[in-house]
Amino acid sequence: MRVAIAGAGNVGRAIARELLDSGHQVLLIDRDPKALKLESVPDAEWLMADACEITSLDNAKLNTCQVLIAATGDDKVNLVASLLGKTEYGVPRVVARINHPKNEWLFDASWGVDVAVSTPRIISALVEEAVSVGDVVRLFSIRKGEANIVELTLPDDSTCLGKTVEEIRLPENSALAAIVRDGRVIPPKAHDVFNAGDELLFVASAIAEEQLKECFIQVG
Repeated sequence: MRVAIAGAGNVGRAIARELLDSGHQVLLIDRDPKALKLESVPDAEWLMADACEITSLDNAKLNTCQVLIAATGDDKVNLVASLLGKTEYGVPRVVARINHPKNEWLFDASWGVDVAVSTPRIISALVEEAVSVGDVVRLFSIRKGEANIVELTLPDDSTCLGKTVEEIRLPENSALAAIVRDGRVIPPKAHDVFNAGDELLFVASAIAEEQLKECFIQVG
């Protein structure tokens, strides 16, 4: 798979190394000569260019890439690069970095973004997940925001304790993906019984996400 990364700073280079280790082809694009540290990622292709300009993206042969990652430290640049990548070059998968949470609402399909990654949101979600018992915590959005990966840790007074997976009727457009128990990831089966302290991972739409708590926690 060929992946173009707009932004060759610390974040872009770290992503490039991970992808190269997984056997992918990587092109790093940056307009700042100081960012072109070729020795730091010697196996990548490098291009000094502005990822917001059509001529630069033509030179990058973006139409041959399966993924574009807009990873600069400037949200405006990431949005423009994402839009050009999707609309002008038909890149199948566009992933964009969000630097400032106030701009998060912009990073959607209208700007060509398939997946938006907000570091502040991920960190806050992980903190919530670590300390929240009995609350549904959104960890990540997928499919252009059409579905979310959410977590619920069962408290000692959960209404589902002792019940099996097949006995719990989940909301429409939701699915139990895994049960994490005592450090083990358990693929849920119909006759598995829920225990206090179980961490349940779901894939759910936004509406179903709001209804999940009612299935496992006594509300009111």
